[in-house]
Amino acid sequence: MLNESELTNPSLLSNEIKEDSLLKKVWLEFYKNRIAFIALIVLGIVVLSCLLAPLIAPFGPLDGEITDRLLPLGSTGHILGTDEQGRDMLTRVLYGGRLSLYAGFLPVVISIVIGGALGVIAGYFGRILNTIIMRTLDIFYSFPAILLAIGISAALGQGINNIVISISIIFIPPVARVAESAVKGVREEEFIEAAKSSGAQSISIIRYHVIKNIFAKVFVYGTTQISISLVLASGLSFLGLGVSPPTPEWGIMLNNLKGQIFINPLVTIIPGLFIFITALTINLVADGLRDALEINS
Repeated sequence: MLNESELTNPSLLSNEIKEDSLLKKVWLEFYKNRIAFIALIVLGIVVLSCLLAPLIAPFGPLDGEITDRLLPLGSTGHILGTDEQGRDMLTRVLYGGRLSLYAGFLPVVISIVIGGALGVIAGYFGRILNTIIMRTLDIFYSFPAILLAIGISAALGQGINNIVISISIIFIPPVARVAESAVKGVREEEFIEAAKSSGAQSISIIRYHVIKNIFAKVFVYGTTQISISLVLASGLSFLGLGVSPPTPEWGIMLNNLKGQIFINPLVTIIPGLFIFITALTINLVADGLRDALEINS
């Protein structure tokens, strides 16, 4: 919203109108992509259901009856069956999704902030700063991402926050590279030169011109990493580097149920199915957002 003094400035008002118009165009293009729009709805249902787990889950996440272990799908009072300890699978999936989504989204946010900042500094100032930052980050490319994540998580110890840290570390270099490349393309534009000629300081140019023009590229790239982050976090938990049982989380739930796959395979694959659906919908939404931004760029 513009305040009263800004309304008297035609250029600010024009910029505000242009930004609102661009957002509407992007949304309309995204809405036309039916697959992406349906994926967004499904993703929203999954995320909202997990966030509201304390309100909608039929049981407590740790409540179980050993006499009710491994009930099949559609059992009375347990629509998704029960696990090896007789705990309600629907409840466990909803509560487990909270940690899985936390470990999927947060590393991407952290990597966009830190990696984006490093990329902007390296791309804008160049020379010695670019060499120091980018060559240091290149070290991380010497190791496969999954092995590096396992090594960092193992060194930090068990815990969901340590998984977030490890995944954030491996995501920072690629985000920084994307940001640095985008800044190099913007740095030589005429409006940047005009801002420099007018005496604007570098921090102001970066804040008001550079970041504004590269944010879409970095953001779209970041959205494509969310599904990878989710799968990595679940994989690390499956290996025993995440939360400790009996705390529910999709990866550790798969680990706990793997020994029961020949007894009740449908119940066993439920956490993996939720990982698959969530990762797929995130990818479809990211693709739709990328296409909408490209059309309106």
